[in-house]
Amino acid sequence: MTTYLEALEAPTGITPDLYRAVFRRYAAGVVIVTADAGFGPVGFTATSLASISLDPPLVSFALSTNASSWPTIATAESVVVNFVGAHDHTLAARFATSGIDRFAGPTRWSRLHTGEPVLDDAAGHLRGRIDYRYPVGDHHLVVAEVTAAATRQHAPLVYHAGTYATVGPATTAATTPTPR
Repeated sequence: MTTYLEALEAPTGITPDLYRAVFRRYAAGVVIVTADAGFGPVGFTATSLASISLDPPLVSFALSTNASSWPTIATAESVVVNFVGAHDHTLAARFATSGIDRFAGPTRWSRLHTGEPVLDDAAGHLRGRIDYRYPVGDHHLVVAEVTAAATRQHAPLVYHAGTYATVGPATTAATTPTPR
């Protein structure tokens, strides 16, 4: 049997399954990114959000080039990052599901005065102007300058080991498997 360190030092490289398995054990915050480039709203669940600069305020996220939302993100001028709370695991699962109208009921959404779709029940929002789109492997890394933000107190939703959960003081993890 191979030990953990032997596996780490093995020159065999990394398979997509092993790579996926490693990151399934990495807890990540969950957001839903929404946009509209003039052809109707799109949105997707993401765990790749990162704050990358304070001055100017910049965030980044990654999206598969094969994702149904990519054509809109590729041409949209702006996005909204919707922060979801622990109670939003069903909404996060909905926006992670392919082949459905993610904005149909029971999703509650509206538009900002600037036109972007925003999830009404989200615990917080960032509106960002897309500055860069970098092709990186089978994804694009998108960088946006934050132009508006709002938040309220909430327990976070995280993704870990294939399920949505929450963390925090005196909380009990509530998990829901993600759709496949």
